[in-house]
Amino acid sequence: MKYRGIVFDKDGTLLDFNRTWLPIYLYAAQEFAEGDSGLAESLLTQHGFDRSQNKFIGGSLLAAGNNQQIADAWAVQIDKPDQVETISRQLHRIFRDQGAIQATPVKQLANTLRQLKQSGRKLGVATADSHQGIINTLQAFDVLQEFDFLAGFDSGHGVKPEAGMVHAFCAQVALPAESVVVVGDNRHDIEMGRNANAGLCVGVLTGTSTRSDLESIADIVIEDISLLAEVI
Repeated sequence: MKYRGIVFDKDGTLLDFNRTWLPIYLYAAQEFAEGDSGLAESLLTQHGFDRSQNKFIGGSLLAAGNNQQIADAWAVQIDKPDQVETISRQLHRIFRDQGAIQATPVKQLANTLRQLKQSGRKLGVATADSHQGIINTLQAFDVLQEFDFLAGFDSGHGVKPEAGMVHAFCAQVALPAESVVVVGDNRHDIEMGRNANAGLCVGVLTGTSTRSDLESIADIVIEDISLLAEVI
């Protein structure tokens, strides 16, 4: 078995990005805008939401940023730059609560992960969401037990596109990076894999990026993770 470990991004890879995060971001923007519909719209469109297509632009803040980065940007936009930490905590609460409600898995999520685990591979999650966000959004789908490693932006391994989360996975499961596959829907995911010297970087189209966005940097691009076993 050439590839013995797989690190998955979460949102857009294990979860359908737009179906999960559009209602969450809409809720958050309305709460922070405090009734100002124009400001609520601006909180979204200035950071990657394309209203004409009703989707998020790959690589944008709302598509690839972590909670703290979003809090930093929104604090300035709502003219509360001195309340970044309060805003960050409020975002964390919204993402936690709404994530548990809105999370929508990609097709064949549980079956795919189960088959990959039963093949003897180690599985991990590396996300721009928080560690608790992983649990909140995935626990309803009976898949958490398939993972050997979970890391969020707040887990102490750095943030994407840094290599830290992949290196931490490798250390925990005792695998060299060249035997690990990194799977994600965004350039930051693939760049994380490259920076970690992962053996294979796979792009998926269940998130915010187009095939052309990913083909320039990924080793291979597939429709969704249900096809992963065929290519590794």
